[in-house]
Amino acid sequence: MATVPSSAKVVVIGAGIVGNSLVHHLAKLGWRDIVQIDQGPLPNPGGSTGHASNFIFLTDHSREITDLTLDSVEQYKEMGVFTKSGGFELARTEERMEELRRRMSSAKAWGIEGEIVSPEFVKEKVPFIETDQFIGAFWQPDVGVVDSLRAGTIMRDGAIEAGALTTVPNVEVTGLDVEEGRIRRVRTDQGDIETEYVVIACGVWSPKIGDMAGVSIPLTPAVHQMISVGPCPQLAEQEGEITFPIVRDMDTFCYERQHGADMEVGSYAHRAILHEPEDIPTIEQSKLSPTEMPFTSDDFDPQLEQAYELMPELLGAEGAEMRYAINGLLSLTCDGWPILGESEVKGLWTAAAVWIKEGPGVGRAVAEWMTYGHSEIDIAHSDIARFHEHQKRREHTRLRTTESFIKTYGIIHPAEQYESDRGQRLAAMHESQKKLGAFFFETAGWERPHWYESNADLLEVYGDAVMPREHEWDSRWWSPIINAEHLRMREAAGVIDLSAFQIFDIVGPGALDTVQRTCVAQCDVALGKVIYTPVLDAAGGFISDLTVMRLGDDHFRVVTGGAHGPVDRKTFRDQLPADGGTTLTDVTDSVSTIGLWGPKARDILSSLTSDDVSDEGFGFLTCREISVDGISVLASRISYVGDLGWELYVAYDDAAALWDAVLAAGEPHGARPVGIGVYGTTGRIEKGYRAYGYELDSERTIVEAGMQRPKVKAAEFVGKEAYLKQREEAPKAVLCTLTVDDHTSASGTKRYMLGGEPILTLDGGTLTDGHGHHPYVTTAGSAPSLGKHVLMAYLPPDQAVIGNELAVSYMEELYPVTVGSVDATPLLDPENERLR
Repeated sequence: MATVPSSAKVVVIGAGIVGNSLVHHLAKLGWRDIVQIDQGPLPNPGGSTGHASNFIFLTDHSREITDLTLDSVEQYKEMGVFTKSGGFELARTEERMEELRRRMSSAKAWGIEGEIVSPEFVKEKVPFIETDQFIGAFWQPDVGVVDSLRAGTIMRDGAIEAGALTTVPNVEVTGLDVEEGRIRRVRTDQGDIETEYVVIACGVWSPKIGDMAGVSIPLTPAVHQMISVGPCPQLAEQEGEITFPIVRDMDTFCYERQHGADMEVGSYAHRAILHEPEDIPTIEQSKLSPTEMPFTSDDFDPQLEQAYELMPELLGAEGAEMRYAINGLLSLTCDGWPILGESEVKGLWTAAAVWIKEGPGVGRAVAEWMTYGHSEIDIAHSDIARFHEHQKRREHTRLRTTESFIKTYGIIHPAEQYESDRGQRLAAMHESQKKLGAFFFETAGWERPHWYESNADLLEVYGDAVMPREHEWDSRWWSPIINAEHLRMREAAGVIDLSAFQIFDIVGPGALDTVQRTCVAQCDVALGKVIYTPVLDAAGGFISDLTVMRLGDDHFRVVTGGAHGPVDRKTFRDQLPADGGTTLTDVTDSVSTIGLWGPKARDILSSLTSDDVSDEGFGFLTCREISVDGISVLASRISYVGDLGWELYVAYDDAAALWDAVLAAGEPHGARPVGIGVYGTTGRIEKGYRAYGYELDSERTIVEAGMQRPKVKAAEFVGKEAYLKQREEAPKAVLCTLTVDDHTSASGTKRYMLGGEPILTLDGGTLTDGHGHHPYVTTAGSAPSLGKHVLMAYLPPDQAVIGNELAVSYMEELYPVTVGSVDATPLLDPENERLR
């Protein structure tokens, strides 16, 4: 039996599917002196891996999660621990059938085989099901189950045999030592381990371990109820563990999964039953395992009745009884994503809130990230650095997971907003916005107006030009007022609250070197210049795009989106010189931003300032301090909506007064307050502006996005070598803008795509780019100035031809589209006259 060594290169805490996958992939990538510890015995140390139902459905509306799942399945197959069974997702309502059509679209976009089928088709494969309980289903033939404990053993043993790994079970972690911002040792009940790296991969216990180093891992242990009924005579004669397809009864939030002669029934329909990591019982206190808690039958009874309705002869068969029932613990996060990556403590990594279906894929991705600084699969949504301070609170996690648990099998609209723990961050002009009838969306805790009900009078002004949407799904979390505000901005001006921007100042003798190493664009520019720049990883993929202002010789201000702000802050902080002479200061909460854009923007600003804001006196992509209605403002002439205007940076305490002053000065010119619906979608899509997390991610290149510039700066920057190589090669995909030619569905209702839909040939044939990916819509939205619904998508180069006619599949119907642009040339104002 191995003992705890006194030192290691890396310590992995956890021997569930994630920890085992991680040590396996670290060993494959050449890491040695790996130590893995777990508080429980092997092969089943008592975590969620040991009790999970272990079936894998492939399709998720997220490409990131789907890619991790597909990669995991391939690894499971290579180990011989995956059994293909097929799987159904049932619909009892028309609303659910619409969702299954949407899932079918995602399957096509991600290259997964599937089809919408009738109850009779389901009955052929699951003869003991009652077809009068549902109206249709989504069939995926490649669904299956995995022996995750066996997989973990195979991966762990392989790393041990390679001489890379020492695994020690039954070890309790008692502390993590951090010195000068870096992890230095793991303290255990069997001795201390000096180490350079630690990975917390212990599932529901991860927050408890993170707290030892002062790092928040905001997940909560939550109960998933599961029972096993048997022996069922209909299953007794079948060979092997599973021979019938798995059934997800989506509208009851339950599943039925054969396990030998038993039928497992699991539920996500009960109340959210949450626990604190510190309250999970020890192995000695547990009858089964620490994560298999006593069953609370009252919570399960309604779902059991619905399961009996679906499979009465099977579950009610003579001799069949409830042989096993647990409240099994799994990990939930406040936003539903895993928690991966390096924390604010250098060398301390996390791989938490990961389910069986993503385990090996996550193990590989995190191992690559630790080795190369990036992973093949883009996992940006799961980055631990994404959390803002208010999101790190356990109270926030509890409130959000209480709300979201019931949505595990729910129908979630792409724009759906959380209701819990709102109002965490309010703009200085929030009260004014409420009076204007703002409809608030939340971003990074900020309440941001998406549109203003006070602008409803513009609907009559612009009539059908606001492009109304007939179908409730298409118009949910949307208003035609957005398009009316857009048209008013284009003809007069719009005033936009941009308080959610994340802003940080880099100051000191190493400031220039820091931004030069981080940014692709040349940052050694004159004082007062504004720089729009991509930020790349070492492989040349996007990890951000943002703006930088040079405010002094040794002073740069970085402005980025609120949602991605903490990650960008970490990216720049990681490039700071080690001598401590250069600082990064987050000024987000002390600086507010107000946008003013439109053909009347200069007239409005001129009426409030004596400073020269003419085109000659205040050029595009420059910034400087001016006085606006007596308020000191850093004005930056830039535009994300394609119109003349400025971002106005002002002290938070002065922002409300500036907001009121600009609105009052704009009123005679026809200006209106305008929401983020214009700023984030309609304004940018008419101009073909790319957005990180939509068009830009780590699997895309500057060349493919059509954002390359004639020259590359001489200074070194992360990803430069890869970028230079990309410039010499033909792109494998080309970002295009497409317009929808006809919105009429088979029912006669006009439908409007929301994003994520597959792009196909006119007759519905599949397209594939040079990466082996199928094209899909990265952004969809109205372009009211054009009277078109516009889509953005990466197409195979041979399809990226202006005028090319293709189709978009929406809810399993084809709609004709035409390629309108194959580079960064916008559909609206291609000469950029409006910016002047």
